[in-house]
Amino acid sequence: MAFTIAVAGKGGVGKTTLAGLLVRYLVEKGQTPVLAVDADSNSNLNEVLGLPLEGTLGQAREDMKKGQSQGMTKNIFIETQVNRCLMESTGFDLIAMGRPEGAGCYCAANHLLTECMDKLASNYKYLVVDNEAGMEHISRVTTQQVDLLLVVSDPSRRSLTAAGRVQELARQMGVLKGDSYLVLSMVRGQPAPELLAAAAEMDLTVAGSIPDDEMLATYDAAGKPTSTLPAGSAARQAAFAVFDRVLGIS
Repeated sequence: MAFTIAVAGKGGVGKTTLAGLLVRYLVEKGQTPVLAVDADSNSNLNEVLGLPLEGTLGQAREDMKKGQSQGMTKNIFIETQVNRCLMESTGFDLIAMGRPEGAGCYCAANHLLTECMDKLASNYKYLVVDNEAGMEHISRVTTQQVDLLLVVSDPSRRSLTAAGRVQELARQMGVLKGDSYLVLSMVRGQPAPELLAAAAEMDLTVAGSIPDDEMLATYDAAGKPTSTLPAGSAARQAAFAVFDRVLGIS
């Protein structure tokens, strides 16, 4: 069974960047193969990882509902679509969930997708799931439980409150079976004592902080995959230090 790491937080706090760096970290540490799962409806983990996106599971679900599986069983159709959506790279693969469901019943399609995703996950050592603020995708499309949850927040109280709610939701849904940590992003200098105190009140364990890195901003503005930041990047160094701390990989 793959070790599942979920990355979550409100929009714009750098969770997708962190997820991409985590995939890079695992590959460099030889912890392969890794499956990167883009569970954000606004799919852009592929851009962070430098891969094309040729299809999503959401579209496969739509196609099956519209009866486009003619000539083959629904199971074979879904399995074929899952394989088509899988983007391969060195040491890791990527698959995107796609947009939320539209009107109508998707029970049969979701059931088949769950079976396919669980079979697919068994081929990997690690799953890195880039989530939206909620954790619904974990329970909706795969039965994989979360072994490690990284909740990302910028240094604002509103973002921190959202992070606390994400952790609470993951626990309430029963999808979190391991540890949960808070990662502060876009930090200038040291995190404010008031912010750390608020995190403690929300039962958020701080794993570390990612600085506001000019090199990261330059890569992003140029459309370069931020997962390929060089070793001299302050953001990459801080992120890798967090991963060392929470994963204990030597």
